[in-house]
Amino acid sequence: MGEFDLLSSLPAIAPEIGLTILIFVAVLLDSFLHESQRKGIAYVAALGMAALAIVPIIPGWAPEPGPTGDYLFWGGMIRHDALAQIFRIMVLASGALTCLMAVDAKRVGNKGEFYTIVLVATLGASLLSASADLIMVFVALETLSIALYCLAAFKRNDSKSTESGMKYFLFGAFSSAIMLYGFSLLYGFTGQTNLYALAQFMGTEAFANNAVPVLAAMVMVIVGFGFKISAVPFHFWTPDVYEGAPTPVTAFLSVASKAASFAVMMRFFIAVFPNDLVIGDYVIQNFWVQFMAAAAVISMTLGNVIALSQKNIKRLLAYSSIAQAGYVLMGVAALQATTPLGAERAVASVGFYLFMYTFSNLLAFAVIILFSEATGSETIADLAGLNRRSPWLALTLTIALLSLAGVPPAAGFFGKFYLFTAAVEADLVWLAMIGVLNAIVGLYYYLVVIKVMYVDRSEDEDKPIPTSQTYRWVLGVATLAVIILGTVGAQVIFEWAVQGAGTLFALLPGVF
Repeated sequence: MGEFDLLSSLPAIAPEIGLTILIFVAVLLDSFLHESQRKGIAYVAALGMAALAIVPIIPGWAPEPGPTGDYLFWGGMIRHDALAQIFRIMVLASGALTCLMAVDAKRVGNKGEFYTIVLVATLGASLLSASADLIMVFVALETLSIALYCLAAFKRNDSKSTESGMKYFLFGAFSSAIMLYGFSLLYGFTGQTNLYALAQFMGTEAFANNAVPVLAAMVMVIVGFGFKISAVPFHFWTPDVYEGAPTPVTAFLSVASKAASFAVMMRFFIAVFPNDLVIGDYVIQNFWVQFMAAAAVISMTLGNVIALSQKNIKRLLAYSSIAQAGYVLMGVAALQATTPLGAERAVASVGFYLFMYTFSNLLAFAVIILFSEATGSETIADLAGLNRRSPWLALTLTIALLSLAGVPPAAGFFGKFYLFTAAVEADLVWLAMIGVLNAIVGLYYYLVVIKVMYVDRSEDEDKPIPTSQTYRWVLGVATLAVIILGTVGAQVIFEWAVQGAGTLFALLPGVF
């Protein structure tokens, strides 16, 4: 992978170096601060991650090809390209907002170890976004997953929390084992672990007439990715874990894990199974594209339909998350586009959608945290009269839900527009039509929640919900991001994602 140069390689892992320093700082502060002062760790962690999220957009920090003309660094383990930077910003923003959202949460806010584990999970997600080697993919994925197992069960005296942590661990361990076996098969077939070296070895005579081993390995890898993104049929853990985990953890899990997993999944399939890989007259890309399209349809439909009957707001957002994964899989399936621009726009549509989903979902969960902390309830019916109890909270939750539904001028409108357009450009018109129909179904249950907040009456309408200064900042930043991404910033971010997608395909032989 070229001659090693420490100074030129450091920018490739600058966010991870910063996160490692923050982890040590959080541990030291947790050791020396009194319990009543440990909420300060949240501000240190949040400000640190916010600063690291700004690093990729500093002029002169843009990724440049390495010594061999590619974007691979650290022995080919890390690919330092623009797309990795975009997903790193999502992950770091998620971590920063999650720490601030946890400050006022009961049994979480004054626990220094909580913020340390969030930092570790963010480190794993950031590494996963830039992984370019099977070994790094698995190490980063497990760093993220193990931290999330601990966070899901963080309320040790809460039966729902411990149950969610155990379920998440068992399902996660099972899917990780299957994925690792798929990785071992790919290594056994090729003798390579670098993603960009695997395809050329699978195109040799050894597999000239037998695609079955390659397809078997591919399916095993898809199982692992499917679990992390909550796609059907690997979604079983999602509702229980979302409901049982502390709500700040649910918020982080729903966005950071999904964004990083989609980032590495696109990189994996484009590099390892490009459209020029033909085994026995069978184009391997056709298999995984069809698999993704089918998973998109099933995930969208099942997630939206089951969400219609939910009474708990966190379970509703869990099934909404499954449906959102289905929408994003449309963009992954659209990678079959036969032109470079079409494929780049498909990748960019995924990047933009996850960018808007990060802020929209975090905004929704921030309101839910405030409401549940004040009332002790997560039932949708108990949101009745929220507009009269706290007009600003009702307004911000409405903006978040409309964005998730894809209603303008919220960011979700452009997110769905770009995804549906990418599907149409890839000759997947039928998939785009199914996506539109599912978006209509999704709009219904989001509007039901809005109706409850604004129309239904409650005996507690005269009891305002207190909002701390920290939460005002969280709500303000997330709301502003959702509105900007749905108006003046939509085209800017999308074009940035297109440029990032261009680096994903750069110097990748045989993609087009």
